[in-house]
Order: sequence, then C-alpha cells, then structure tokens
Amino acid sequence: MFFFFFSRTQFVASCLPVCRRVFIEKFRKMFHSASFFCLCLLLSNGVFGDSDEVKSVSVTEGDSVTLNTDVQVQRDDHILWMFGPQDTRIAEIIRRDQINFVFVSNDGRFRDKLQMDNQTGSLTIRNIRSEHTGLYKLQIIRSRGTSYKRFNVTVACLPFPVITSNSSNLSSSSSSVSRCSLVCSVLNVSDVNLSWYKGISVLSSISVSDLSISLSLPLEIQCLDDSYSCVVSYSFTNKTQHLNNTDLCQPCPALQRSSFMMVIAVTLALLAAIAVVGGPMCHRRCKQPGKKDKSHDEEVHYTVPTFSTLQSKDIIAADHTVYSAIVT
Repeated sequence: MFFFFFSRTQFVASCLPVCRRVFIEKFRKMFHSASFFCLCLLLSNGVFGDSDEVKSVSVTEGDSVTLNTDVQVQRDDHILWMFGPQDTRIAEIIRRDQINFVFVSNDGRFRDKLQMDNQTGSLTIRNIRSEHTGLYKLQIIRSRGTSYKRFNVTVACLPFPVITSNSSNLSSSSSSVSRCSLVCSVLNVSDVNLSWYKGISVLSSISVSDLSISLSLPLEIQCLDDSYSCVVSYSFTNKTQHLNNTDLCQPCPALQRSSFMMVIAVTLALLAAIAVVGGPMCHRRCKQPGKKDKSHDEEVHYTVPTFSTLQSKDIIAADHTVYSAIVT
C-alpha cells in the first residue's frame, strides 16, 4: 500500500511540468483567439476599416429624408458626408474646442436643400428630387480610428396623369356616340389637384388631401385639337399630359383644313424659293448667246456729212426747202 502511494505521488510530480507546459500553450492559443475575435469585432463595427453594409432608403419626390448617423459627435471628431461615384463633399462637421463648425454644400443639385445636425451629424435632404438618387457615404474620423456608413437613396418620381377613352360612357347613351368621351386618371397620390385645361382655361377640376388615393376626371369633347391637356398639380410642381392621340378622338375638320393649308403654304414657299434662286441664273444663261451680236453691232463707223454748194436753179419756189445728198 505504501509502495502504491509512493509511486502515485512520484508519477504526479513527474507530470506537473508537462501539464504546466500544456496549460500555458492552451492559454496562449486562447489569448490569441480572443485577440483575433476582438479585432474582427472592431473591424465589423467600422472603427478601423470600411463596412460593406449599405442601408437602402426609399423616398418620394418632393418629400424630405434624414440619414441618421446613430452617433454623438465628440471632441475633435470630423464628420464628413460624400455623394456619388466621385465622392463629392456635400456636408461636414469639424469640432474644435467644444464648438461644432458645420459646412453644407449650397450649389448645384443641393442648393438650399441640406441640413445637418451639429450634435449627431445626421443629414437631412429637403424637397428631394430624382437627381438626388444615389449612394451617400458617411465618414466619422476619430482619434482611435475611422468608421464608415453607406446609404443608398432611391427617389421615386411623381406619377403623370394618363388619358384614356371612356368607353362605358359611349355605350350608355346613343347621343354621345358622335362625341369623344375621355377620362384622365392619376394613381397613388395625396394632396393634389387634377384638372382639364383648354389652352389656359380650366374646364373641370378635382382636389384630394387623402393619402395614396387614385383620381379620375372625365371630359367630353366634339373633336380633337392641340389645346386640351390634363394637369396634376402637386405642392411644388405640375405634371402635364397633352391630348394629342388621334386614336382616342378624331381631329377637328378645321384642324384638318389647317394642316392641308399648311402643306400648300409650304409647297408654295418652296416654289417661290426656287423661282428666286433659279430666275437670275436662267436669265444670265439666256442672255449669253446675244453677247456676240451686240459686240458686232457696236463696231459701226460713222462719217461726217458733206454739203455741196446750192445753185439757184435747184431752189423750189413753192416752199423754199433745200435738200442736199449725204456723201459717205
């Protein structure tokens, strides 16, 4: 029994150095793994590198959108916003001595449209347009590293009005078959005014202030001319659709006559231009054969007339007129 205990103690004592080396080696590997994990975590948060995450933002034309940084501007932070493939600087914050100096672009596409929060660096784009669609990059420069954020902003254009034939109205009344029945529609709009125009005069109009509603406005006319249009008016812009589709309505007879008269006028103008340009040329060509005869006629020799002395017997008593022959 004593021998067994002594052998076990000796065995444990001999294994201690080996176990210590194994423990140290495992601890070292764990430390390296933990360090690598922390480094990856920092990089994924964008402190030292560039994050691949892109946040998508959709907005309708005319609305305002805010791109949030989700940070608090600290002392000596530098917040920089860039836009487009050229990384054009559009806004930035430079903090010095607990004072935030804010700069925003006031020219080009972003004139009077940008607003920047001096505490968080969040960027607001007011009254956004389709030209503001693109990639926005946020760069936060700090003493311990630089972080990045990206926002892919998509601006949806406002809907245009659409003019179609109102076939249901044509079938409901036989008297309206000779007329042209139309309807102007616009989908998914809010706070707009839909109107039919003839020239600059309003024929009919309808307004709505609800969210995401569809509007329709009918119109009946005798025939088609170029003066009709349908207009949807938003708070900051108008979208116009002109009525020029002859498949929906037959052109007015006066319009057809005017088109015919225009063709005749253009033809007469072309003939007049040909006459003006070709007339002098033809006249010069016609006069060229006579130039030789004219030069021959100009070679005429003239002589001075010679008078002979009159004799008394040559005088005629009746009228006393004396004639003398011309010698050439």
